[in-house]
Amino acid sequence: MGPHELDGVIARIFNPEKTLADCFKFRNKVGLDTAIEAVRFYRERKPVKVEDLMRCAAICRVTKIIRPYLEALL
Repeated sequence: MGPHELDGVIARIFNPEKTLADCFKFRNKVGLDTAIEAVRFYRERKPVKVEDLMRCAAICRVTKIIRPYLEALL
């Protein structure tokens, strides 16, 4: 997609799975509440691509962090 300005921060948006993984990677900057809310929004999207999401989480090195939230909310 491309860069977008969100609350004064330039953010590059790729796809929902990568964006969700990035929310957890940068949870200290965006806030854990924002990352959890992103999981809720993602869950409402159909279809949920768990394999793609876990691949992106592995790339961002947040698999251990994101897994409990996914298990609870998905």
